[in-house]
Amino acid sequence: MKIAVRHASHPDHVRGFDTQTLRDHFLVESLFQADDIVLTYSHIERFVVGGAMPVAGPLTLEAPKEIGSPTFLARRELGVVNVGGPGRVTVDGAVYNLDTRDCLYVAQGSVDVRFESLDRKTPAKFYLNSTPAHARYETMKISIADAKQRHLGDPSTSNERTIFQMIHPDVCKTAQLVLGLTMLKPNNMWNSMPPHTHDRRNEVYFYFDLPESARVFHLMGQPQETRHIVVENEQAVISPPWSIHCGVGTHNYTFIWAMGGDNQTFDDMDQVPLVTMR
Repeated sequence: MKIAVRHASHPDHVRGFDTQTLRDHFLVESLFQADDIVLTYSHIERFVVGGAMPVAGPLTLEAPKEIGSPTFLARRELGVVNVGGPGRVTVDGAVYNLDTRDCLYVAQGSVDVRFESLDRKTPAKFYLNSTPAHARYETMKISIADAKQRHLGDPSTSNERTIFQMIHPDVCKTAQLVLGLTMLKPNNMWNSMPPHTHDRRNEVYFYFDLPESARVFHLMGQPQETRHIVVENEQAVISPPWSIHCGVGTHNYTFIWAMGGDNQTFDDMDQVPLVTMR
C-alpha cells in the first residue's frame, strides 16, 4: 500500500502557483497500479481518495500510520466504485460482486475489507473515497440501476448529462460521504457550467472513459482568479471548498464526484455567474 499526503492551501497562496505546483497540490495522477492500493490523504476534510487494482490475488485494505486508527474504517466510512472489469469486495465475510460502474458503501467499523478481480485478464479497478464518520450505517451495494437519476443540461450548451446519485441520502444513509457518477451524452463536453462553489464541503472529481489521446481541462480557483489543470484518463482533482469546479473535454467522458463536509444537501452550492468570472 502506498499513501501520499496533501495539505490544505489558502486561496491567496494558490494565486501564485505555477502549473507544476498546481498539479502537485490538487491532481492525483496515478490511482491504479497492479496488485497495489494507492491512496492520497488530503487534510481538506480529512478526505482519502485512492484506487485498488488486484490482479494476481486479493488486496486487503490496511490502516497506514497517517489514518491514526488500528483499522482503516475504525473511524471512517468508504465508497467504492468499480471502473474496471468484474470484481468482488468482501467486507467482514460478506461478499459483494461489483460490475463496472457498480458502487459499494462500506460502513464505519468494518474491519476486514478485501478487493479481488474475477478475471485477471480484465482486472477490476476499485476507485475509493473515504471520509471520517461519527456513526455506523449499513454496508450497501448500489448498482448503477439502483441510483437516483437526474437529467441536466442541453445540447445547445454542450453539457447534456445524466447524474447517477449513488451514495446519497435518498439512496443510502451515511455519516457524511456523498458520491455519484455523471455521464455526458455523446458530443457533449462541458460539466457543471455555469460553475459553482461548495463553501461547506470538499469535492473530489475523478475523470474516466477518456480515450488515451483526449484530455479534460478542469477549471478551478476563485471566480475572479481562475486556474486550470489538464487531466488525463483515470486521474482525479481535489477541489477545495473555496474553488470553482467545472471542466471541458476534448471528448465526452464520465466522472465520479465525491463530497464530504458540513451537510449532505446536493443542491447546497453557490452559483457563480459567468459574467463575473475572470
